[in-house]
Amino acid sequence: MSSLETTAPPSVDPSRSRRAARRTPSGFPWLTRLDLRVTPYLFVLPFFVLFAIFGVYPIIYTVWIALTDRSPLNATISFVGLDNFVELLTNDPQFWNAVWNTFGMFVMSTVPQLLIALMLANALNRRIRGQMFFRLAIAMPIITSTAVVALIFSMLYAREFGLANWLLDLVGIDPIDWRANRYASWFAISTMVDWRWVGYNALIYLAAMQSISRDMYEAAALDGASRHRQFWSITIPQLRPTIIFTLIISTIGGLQLFTEPLMFTSGSGALSGGSEGQFQTITMYLLDVMNARFRWGYAGAVALVLFLLIASVSFVNYLLARRISSDK
Repeated sequence: MSSLETTAPPSVDPSRSRRAARRTPSGFPWLTRLDLRVTPYLFVLPFFVLFAIFGVYPIIYTVWIALTDRSPLNATISFVGLDNFVELLTNDPQFWNAVWNTFGMFVMSTVPQLLIALMLANALNRRIRGQMFFRLAIAMPIITSTAVVALIFSMLYAREFGLANWLLDLVGIDPIDWRANRYASWFAISTMVDWRWVGYNALIYLAAMQSISRDMYEAAALDGASRHRQFWSITIPQLRPTIIFTLIISTIGGLQLFTEPLMFTSGSGALSGGSEGQFQTITMYLLDVMNARFRWGYAGAVALVLFLLIASVSFVNYLLARRISSDK
């Protein structure tokens, strides 16, 4: 019998193995822990840097300038405290006129805008012929330039040769001066806003409707629920977060309405919103104070009051939307 021969393993230099261990990540546990803790913050750091520059700093600067009499016509800057806010809220009828115009056009445009968008989305959520065509069609106004939209609607609502007055004349109604009358101008501007943003909200509602399980509708149909009942008992409650989102976004956009009323008129006094300010919004008034009167501190106060109005109305809309959806 031959004896088994064993071979001894090669010897390893202890110092060499220690150097190799130091070169591997396991040799630096503190570096690994530092990497796990610091690296996530480095990835999100660019966002916070940009947010601080374009978000936090403008707000802080607006608060500071609103407490001063800053103006490019004055070399010195004086601290006036809350004087700008007191004057704005108690002794500025033009500001309250702009507030009334803004809220009037906001309600006149936002309410039908969201209702029509909801009905369009519900119709497009069914199996209909040319479904893709209609979905693309309602998205077309979104990519249309606001200036072009305002120009076309300005021609439609022209006093002498506008299509709107021609249609009114067919049914025996006298022509309307859409720019001179307050409520007529509100209606004209609201149709511009609705035409542009109904499709946007409809696409959002449509995407949310397609995420609702079909099993819920099939079960409701087996129980004898009509389509109308399914819409109010299934679709609306399931769309509650989406409705709240569109309501808040529409509130922010509606209270910051600027381009449509500005393009509705023309000339050097466009920021005045008509001869008597009949469709001047808060943002138009803000620009008028800053660029025409050169009262930058006062304009800062207007901006902060507008911010508080938007926040307050958005919060109220959020509460109302939650209440209505839960009742349904």
